[in-house]
Amino acid sequence: MDELELLKKDWNKSDNQYKSFSDSDIYKMSHKKSSSIVKTLFYISVAELAFWILISFLPYVLSDQMKSQLEEMSHSWIYIGLNILSYVVIVLFVYLLWRAHKAISVTDNAKKLMESILKTRKIIKYYVLYNLFIAFISIPVSLYFSINEHPEISEQISTANFTQLLIMALITLGITAAFLVVIWLFYKLIYGILIKRLNRNYKELKKLEI
Repeated sequence: MDELELLKKDWNKSDNQYKSFSDSDIYKMSHKKSSSIVKTLFYISVAELAFWILISFLPYVLSDQMKSQLEEMSHSWIYIGLNILSYVVIVLFVYLLWRAHKAISVTDNAKKLMESILKTRKIIKYYVLYNLFIAFISIPVSLYFSINEHPEISEQISTANFTQLLIMALITLGITAAFLVVIWLFYKLIYGILIKRLNRNYKELKKLEI
């Protein structure tokens, strides 16, 4: 038997295998997988919230210098505002994922399941974009406060010429860009894999609608 005949034989076997699954079976499998994925996303978001809370308190117990810097920064409305906004958004994100999991768990309709998957994808997308945006703002703000905490650096900047200021600006942009790339890679690794699985389930459900 040549290679073409072997290929045809395997194709027929695969075709018969897929025919053994009804639309109802495919829906049940997609429903179970989607619910499990969103549940995992929810647990990851809770772990992330706990991580950031821990990180925010660690400087107060590990370093007196960092503690004093944070206490100085806490008098700024910008610092306070960014912190409050960050925690509000994370808590909102956790809540939305919890709702998405509940919606997927109780749905008994392929169309509604598809809508829930789309909503979950949007929630993740907007959350990642928010984190990139907030990092883009907070890094320069943190550098600004750090410079103000060191009078010798502030004095050097005030006496710097245009070329030196340009170099410092480029360094700041480089640090910000590198940090944004790290954040993007982190979320792509953590959330991206699960979102791809959700997309596969969505495509399977889409076939049932055709």
